[in-house]
Amino acid sequence: MNSPTLARCGLWLRRLAEAAMALGMAGMVLAVFTNVVLRYVFDTGIVFYEELSRLLFVWLVCIGAIVASVEHKHLGFDMLTSRLKGWPRTACAVLARLGIAYVMVLMAIGSWRQVEAGMESRSTVIGYPLALAAASTLVLAVGMLAVLAVQVLQRERPGAPHGKDEGQVE
Repeated sequence: MNSPTLARCGLWLRRLAEAAMALGMAGMVLAVFTNVVLRYVFDTGIVFYEELSRLLFVWLVCIGAIVASVEHKHLGFDMLTSRLKGWPRTACAVLARLGIAYVMVLMAIGSWRQVEAGMESRSTVIGYPLALAAASTLVLAVGMLAVLAVQVLQRERPGAPHGKDEGQVE
């Protein structure tokens, strides 16, 4: 796949993720606001909305973590690596990426097992398969592995501004 096609695909996926986050946030705000009004005005609430807002929040966090990784806005600690030059810096970057990949593979395996286990279990109120909640971390792990693979293929320096590498100038 050539670079412009890859860039269009990435942009499309990013917009899809941002749209999913916006819809999830809107659903959460509506559910929580409705329950707050019902509790304070009518001394009641809709239990369905509580469970729905929790599910949406989990998905929102997982999708948001992938988007943050793409935009290089995730948390990072670079007090040591920012001071390194040459091969030590490259070695640290390689080790960091290998560590991230290892953890994401473990997360994907564990999440898949949770998805399998959750297929037969249902949520208490809404009744959706609990695999739906576990699938969020599976999507997170696979998404972060994909982002990592793209960064490695594009030879991006960890922590570099989006789309910039060590040898590039703004």
